[in-house]
Amino acid sequence: MAEMSIKKRPINLDLTTIRLPLAGKVSILHRVSAAGLFLCFPLLLWLFSASLNSTDSFATFKAVASSLPAKVVFAGLIWAFVHHFCAGIRFLLLDLHIGIEKEASHKSAVMVLAVSIPLTLILWGVLL
Repeated sequence: MAEMSIKKRPINLDLTTIRLPLAGKVSILHRVSAAGLFLCFPLLLWLFSASLNSTDSFATFKAVASSLPAKVVFAGLIWAFVHHFCAGIRFLLLDLHIGIEKEASHKSAVMVLAVSIPLTLILWGVLL
């Protein structure tokens, strides 16, 4: 019987020592942004519905929306949408086998961040 060679793979269960490549970080941020958008969607619908009920509720909504914590939350939601959109385009291209090489994948991950962060700042300035 031929002796089977068993490869001893390194087992690293210490999550603090694992270094993800940028493409992996963009993938995780894509999932985090999706979860944030999914969880905040009912809240946003309720806020917009409450703002349309009467002029008093709209004035209350406007006062709350103009506060700094609300602006930070809205900026986070804008970033989540923009990042999810840009990363989604990247993943669609990867599904079509475009840019699946290591260098091209890294460049597309850099592009997602290079587009989503400035676009978020632009939309935050325009919308808020």
